[in-house]
Amino acid sequence: MPDTQNVQENKLIAFIITAYNLTGEMLEECLNSITELSLRPEEREIILVDDGSVVSPLFELAKFADDIVYIRQPNRGPSAARNAGLRMATAKYVHFIDGDDYLIRVPYEHCADIVRYENPDIVLFNQPDCTRVTPPFSVVGPATGSEYMGKHNISVTPWSYIFRRDKLGSLRFEPGLLHEDEQFTPQLLLQCERVFATDCRAYFYRARANSLTRSKDIHHHVKRLADTERTIYYFQNMLGSLPDASRKALERRIAQLTMDFLYNTIKLTHSSSRLDEAIGRLTEKGLFPLPDKHYTRNYTFFRKAINSSVGRKLLVLMCR
Repeated sequence: MPDTQNVQENKLIAFIITAYNLTGEMLEECLNSITELSLRPEEREIILVDDGSVVSPLFELAKFADDIVYIRQPNRGPSAARNAGLRMATAKYVHFIDGDDYLIRVPYEHCADIVRYENPDIVLFNQPDCTRVTPPFSVVGPATGSEYMGKHNISVTPWSYIFRRDKLGSLRFEPGLLHEDEQFTPQLLLQCERVFATDCRAYFYRARANSLTRSKDIHHHVKRLADTERTIYYFQNMLGSLPDASRKALERRIAQLTMDFLYNTIKLTHSSSRLDEAIGRLTEKGLFPLPDKHYTRNYTFFRKAINSSVGRKLLVLMCR
């Protein structure tokens, strides 16, 4: 009989796929994009977490029966689904995938090669809305997570990176939190010592009209803003326990997230009074005015505008 422990240790990447009420066709496309990679079956594990779909897609995926571990749970949201996948994962690295998306083979092979040969803690790759980049791809690194976060606005989407599972420690996604990746990814990065970033476009994100990110429901907007504000304060409370480099990196992230929170308050509520209330709460916490830093052009412009009453009125008018 094969040595189960050695088989598990040989697994390179665990693909944790989360799905809710997706068609078999979408999931098949996603699974094909994984099984067609150069990773041998013994180098990969595919964990499909069905987050309480009305109809289980397992029957339609019969041809993948030998390739996947299937978990079905009551509908609890993406955080709980990803956490369930993490409990099952044994591979050295982890990549989260939404079941209606898929990997783009050539650039993803480039990311997998970084995983194979550079011993990274995390590999970051480009977002789907960027300009398509063809080989050869560039790679920057290694850098510590603190160094990288201190110099860049990061993407927090969990499908935009591959990471070492042992860097998680006790870190998990917080169930019930909208945009839970805002809290998860910065903490993960701060725990990484070897960060590699590449310009390749390795993941196809399928924007769905009924997705949470496109919801127009007012209750969704209220919760989204409340959860973002909660994450800002969560990070602020972490600052005192961090070493200097990590603290400075997280301060940049807090400033960026605070800017996004204020912008989305304007965009989603179109209310000057709601904006003033938000600014009042941030001021009490010492988070407003925004730090006088030149992180990006957008940040500099927004900071100057939001700091004056005239600028705030203009921002509200611009977002109507």
